[in-house]
Amino acid sequence: MTKRILSGMQPTNQLHLGNYLGALRNWVKLQDAGDYETLFCVVDLHAITVPYDAAKLAQSTREIAAAYIAAGVDPHKSILFAQSAVPAHSQLMWLLATMTQIGKLNRMTQFKDKAGKNSEKAGLGLYSYPVLMAADILIYKATHVPVGDDQRQHLELAREIVGTFNHRYGQDYFPEPESVVLEEGARIMSLRDGTQKMSKSAESDMTRINLTDDADTIAKKVRKAKTDPEPLPEIFADLDARPEAKNLVTIYATLTDKTGDEVMAEFAGKTFSEFKPALADVAVNHLAPISARMNELLDDTAQLDAYLKLGAERANAIAEPHIKEVMDLMGFWKA
Repeated sequence: MTKRILSGMQPTNQLHLGNYLGALRNWVKLQDAGDYETLFCVVDLHAITVPYDAAKLAQSTREIAAAYIAAGVDPHKSILFAQSAVPAHSQLMWLLATMTQIGKLNRMTQFKDKAGKNSEKAGLGLYSYPVLMAADILIYKATHVPVGDDQRQHLELAREIVGTFNHRYGQDYFPEPESVVLEEGARIMSLRDGTQKMSKSAESDMTRINLTDDADTIAKKVRKAKTDPEPLPEIFADLDARPEAKNLVTIYATLTDKTGDEVMAEFAGKTFSEFKPALADVAVNHLAPISARMNELLDDTAQLDAYLKLGAERANAIAEPHIKEVMDLMGFWKA
């Protein structure tokens, strides 16, 4: 069986440094290692489970795809596509929904987090989001999925759905997808609050470094990032009680491929007025080529759309035979 990886991000707001260091950079390593067939999609069907601006959805999809490519995803090595361009995602989602137990969906914590006190007014799409995620994975018979902590529960549900389907129809049709083991990624926090993850949806743009930020903006955000008046210690672990300080050192370490203690050996005893310019230089040097490539792609949407069309054709070539086989197993009439 082909070892196949699938992952994706929603086209909601701009991608930021945390998305790059936590996911995109690892995607590129997986692609270039050549151990898996890699599929990376812009999950625009997931994006409409909450209120959104329909006039901006297509362009937002292009922006996320541009970020993927700028970060190093090669649309010829990997399959890069928009989720909605492959109808089998939605078709399989409905088929799997018929065998997904309500009790299991009720345990999904992300629905509770996103719906909050308004769960009675939330749409069915938000509630059934994990079933669509399972369909995203299974329509390609993906064997591995790189997931963060917030998605592990959804991957486990996908595995349970596989068990239900295979048992009900008497054959091991779908593989049970596994979480792919990545090198430990840095957890990048808000530039304004070291206890909160860097987020696309945070109200203030000063909480994050966007992949589209220019050099001046990156330097300004680093300069204004929240810190404390104490000098940097000799041991990285001594920053555990200083979340904002630890976050900036973590960003520097991750961008330079150093350990926290190696950074401390370089900057121990120095203040943040000395450390921040060095961090700004590292961030600008690392992100400037990505920003430039993104803008280049977004200035030529014809080329970007061609990449997405190519990816959709390749994704459909895998998905369409699978949805036909699933429908045959389930007993549907064939034209």
